[in-house]
Amino acid sequence: MAGYLDGHLLVAMPGMPDERFDRTVIFLCAHSADGAMGIVINKPTKDVSLPDLLVQLDVIPADEAIRLPRSVGAMKVMKGGPVETSRGFVLHTPDFFIDQSTLPIDGSICLTATVDILRAMARGNGPDRAMFALGYAGWGAGQLETEIQKNGWLSCPADPEIVFGAPAETKYEGALRKIGIDPVMLSPIAGNA
Repeated sequence: MAGYLDGHLLVAMPGMPDERFDRTVIFLCAHSADGAMGIVINKPTKDVSLPDLLVQLDVIPADEAIRLPRSVGAMKVMKGGPVETSRGFVLHTPDFFIDQSTLPIDGSICLTATVDILRAMARGNGPDRAMFALGYAGWGAGQLETEIQKNGWLSCPADPEIVFGAPAETKYEGALRKIGIDPVMLSPIAGNA
């Protein structure tokens, strides 16, 4: 719908007052008059690996963790946001779809939050490109719009290369460049014209 930012990237401004979102890039999965929901795509966890998580969830037995497809075994687990941090979300390309479970966001990115996608990924039958996150970022009605008006966030249409291809440590600068901003030129002091 016009005026909503589904399928966009939110890029935290340097003066972001909530330190949990410092230098954060969020893929916005849903945005409406009722609120918004997104997944942080550039903050990897330090103590959780996807193979270990697949074993904990009984997706694979422990002795099969070494035989995972390379793209799955090496996939970093992201801190998707501060809400429901024990719940997993997979952003992925639209070449994989589960009826009643997969939410197409735009033409290039979908969201699936069931263990079925993890089983498919472990077998090598999952999406071509994917990113796994624990938790999400959420906003109540009007909250995101207020944060944007107060210069907390910039936004731009999502780029699958930034979401899936770029290393986590380069996604912030990559998203700013997509907007047309040189990260070196950003000031933590915001103003209004």
